[in-house]
Amino acid sequence: MPTAVPVVTRYQIGVDIGGTFTDLVLLASDGRLHTRKVLSTPDDYGRGIVSGIADALQSLRAGADAVQRVVHATTVATNAILEHRGARVGLVTTAGFRDVLEMRRLRIPEMYALNYPRPEPLVPRRLRLEVRGRMGPKGEEWAPLNEDDVQAAAGRLREAGVEAVAISLLHAYANPTHERRVAERLRQALGDVVFITCSSEILPVIREYERTSTTVINAFLGPTLQRYFASLRAHLRGIGIDAPLQVMKSDGGIMSVQTATEKPAYLVESGPAAGVIGAARFGRLMQLHDCIAVDMGGTTAKASMVEGGEVPRTGDYEVGAGINLSSRLVMGGGYALKLPVIDISEIGAGGGSLVEIDAGGLLRVGPRSAGSNPGPVCYDFGGQDPTFTDAVLTLGYLNSDSLVGGDLRLNALEARRVLEQRIARPLRTDLLKAAFGVFEIACGTMTRAVKAVTTYRGRDPRDFALFGFGGNGPVVAAHIADMLEMRRVVIPPHPGVFSAFGLLLSDIEQEVAQGWLQALADVDAAALAARYRAIEQELRQTLAADGADSSEIRYTRLADCRYAGQAHELTVALPDRGAVGGDVDLAALAEAFAMEHERTYGHRAESEAVECVTIRVIARIAARQQGWLDRMAPSGDGAAGRRATRPAYFGERYGLLDTPVIGRGELAEGLRDGPLIIEEYDSTVVVPPGWRARVDARHAIHLDCL
Repeated sequence: MPTAVPVVTRYQIGVDIGGTFTDLVLLASDGRLHTRKVLSTPDDYGRGIVSGIADALQSLRAGADAVQRVVHATTVATNAILEHRGARVGLVTTAGFRDVLEMRRLRIPEMYALNYPRPEPLVPRRLRLEVRGRMGPKGEEWAPLNEDDVQAAAGRLREAGVEAVAISLLHAYANPTHERRVAERLRQALGDVVFITCSSEILPVIREYERTSTTVINAFLGPTLQRYFASLRAHLRGIGIDAPLQVMKSDGGIMSVQTATEKPAYLVESGPAAGVIGAARFGRLMQLHDCIAVDMGGTTAKASMVEGGEVPRTGDYEVGAGINLSSRLVMGGGYALKLPVIDISEIGAGGGSLVEIDAGGLLRVGPRSAGSNPGPVCYDFGGQDPTFTDAVLTLGYLNSDSLVGGDLRLNALEARRVLEQRIARPLRTDLLKAAFGVFEIACGTMTRAVKAVTTYRGRDPRDFALFGFGGNGPVVAAHIADMLEMRRVVIPPHPGVFSAFGLLLSDIEQEVAQGWLQALADVDAAALAARYRAIEQELRQTLAADGADSSEIRYTRLADCRYAGQAHELTVALPDRGAVGGDVDLAALAEAFAMEHERTYGHRAESEAVECVTIRVIARIAARQQGWLDRMAPSGDGAAGRRATRPAYFGERYGLLDTPVIGRGELAEGLRDGPLIIEEYDSTVVVPPGWRARVDARHAIHLDCL
């Protein structure tokens, strides 16, 4: 009788780094999901990642060779811009366009603030160098490139010791010949140690400021991300993992680390994107196509709208302006990044948000954070200032013995002491009232984030369910819903590590855009179709270099269109019926644009000519889910030190109530009315009075307002 061959379990690993915790999800080939939270290590993020992975593999009795791939979301790119800790960058541009980074756009983020201080350009003026030569808007050469100017620029950049160079020449989107020649000469003069990026490679579209700014951002981040990824791979190899490493992009797709190293500008909003993708994918399984994803972690809180099962994206984004209330509503405070980004509203409200009384006697929560080091006072890591976590612990919402499955014990006495001394006494109020005031202010701040992606866009949040996750999202979800008059809240399984989970649900995705400025009436449909096919071939080669199977790639053709005379475009997908004999049906494209214009602005202009500004192709390889989403089990119930009931304070209306404390599994017994606290390994769900909890077949918790 032949000997049975043992089945080897393989693992895919999702890693999401937050300001306080690093979240890990290990998906086994048999569909089981294993989770872990470890404190982030800002001095070297890779150290915390591999420590958590090594511990998880050891607990599973699995070797490093069992790891199939590692998918990573990172805030390194964003932090490098916010802290101005990127590379020393030079810019080579067309003569007369040296100051485009200074001139920017006439946008002011603070109404009536005429003297608003704009952020300093990422490239100082002395390192912004001009070369003579000119391309026309249709790609014709108006003046030859002056090679002496290029050589002189190379000498000045070498003397300045730049680490990276951005090249952005006028109309390079139409003809990149001059840019490529400049790049060739600079590589000869400066060597391979200098990171060089061309606008025609990163963003070949019109709008000089946005194209130059995006190219500069890519160069600014290049050396930093190269070092980071090299360090991370070295850490992984140090524990024997040599599996493919993939990275989450700002638009919710993932790419190989090799491509990410060349195009780091695509990673600026890598961190927040994964949770929104997870909410959309998991929501579809539950027939929950319209929801507001609210992710509250240790440092920030994010909100994004999922409508019709789709995640909204924007190409008008700014980075470096601090907390982003809305990428579409507030512009002018940061650096333009004209790349696809999931439309997310982000505010400074998290578990580590510092609580203080300002000079006017008002209570403030955030945006400054204690982070993971020293962290909240109750962590006993040396923190001296009260935080949001100290307040919710004082309210009785958290179990001081069971955070992260008991691995992190909280000092409730110290939390109460610091809140009493620093907040309650100065405000001359009761400790519990002060703590609840902190809770309400944080929730009120988060409602602004939700309104930024709903009310301010013409959507009524009451038409959506609130999808709450993150370490603190389930704590505040019902209260935020109350403030917005929303009737339904959904808490997915593994809410505290849901963003890391979302990484494993994300498709491999690449996008290429190409400037194509023509009136549709003048477009040669065959030539346009040929250009789309050329872009698809380029994407096919890029993904093949990363090891992708070309048979799995699916392409989506898009076009940015506008009415003649408009300043901005709308992106529309080419209708499926638009391909006739390999050509593009221009009439169908014009109608698709008119419909989108009417949906967005409420009207269409039948008499106006339609222009195509940019063509785009998205190449996508769908994530293999193989039904494991249906087999997900809830995380551990955090039973360490758990009592059957615990006093919890729910404001002056309800006061201090003896509140039942259960695990998610106990909800299977039926409906439970609040007040109720549901404890898990990675998060705590607070069900206030006036709400009812139930659990569905996929172990998601549903809260319904009574």
